[in-house]
Amino acid sequence: MAFVNLKKKEIQAKIVYYGPGRCGKTSNLQYIFSKLRNQIKSNMVSVKTEGDCTLFFDYMPLDLGKVRGFDVKIQLYTVPGQVKYESTRKLVLKGADGVVFVADSRVERQLKNKISLKSLHDNLKFHGKNIFKIPLVMQYNKRDLSGGDIPILPIETLENDLNRQLKVPRFEASALAGDNVIPTLKTIMGLTIKSVENEFDLG
Repeated sequence: MAFVNLKKKEIQAKIVYYGPGRCGKTSNLQYIFSKLRNQIKSNMVSVKTEGDCTLFFDYMPLDLGKVRGFDVKIQLYTVPGQVKYESTRKLVLKGADGVVFVADSRVERQLKNKISLKSLHDNLKFHGKNIFKIPLVMQYNKRDLSGGDIPILPIETLENDLNRQLKVPRFEASALAGDNVIPTLKTIMGLTIKSVENEFDLG
């Protein structure tokens, strides 16, 4: 849940990048960190396993300037994708105000995407949140593999698998190349801040 300090006129909100293992969550934050470095007030914190997969989170307070006279800071987190870290994913998701679901476009990862989305649904429910109500953006990552030797899923299939009922904004992206990484971030920040404004009646 967002924190609003009326005395300091400051809003702090939390956005979590969620998705299966090695889908590109950490690559998203690394690209954001490199491109928006002058707006980020701290170092990116990352804890990794021997397999070089994000174990806990990347944490970046992002200063957005003022909204309705309030200073806004966004904290960006990733969660580990591996199934064995379910309890960690649940912990990191606690207090989330918005979510980016990063799906892996590779055909071989189709089932992993579905399992991860179900995990998101269940973990949000555990924290008393509804996946249909929380600000959410879909990012279909690794679209840069199109036309290569690795088969990727058509956008229509990804939409049918993951966004048929949710009907949230979606982006075709390449986190490594940076394609649509910033637009994804801007969209989820906009939805999150609007939600916070409504929640605290700041409008």
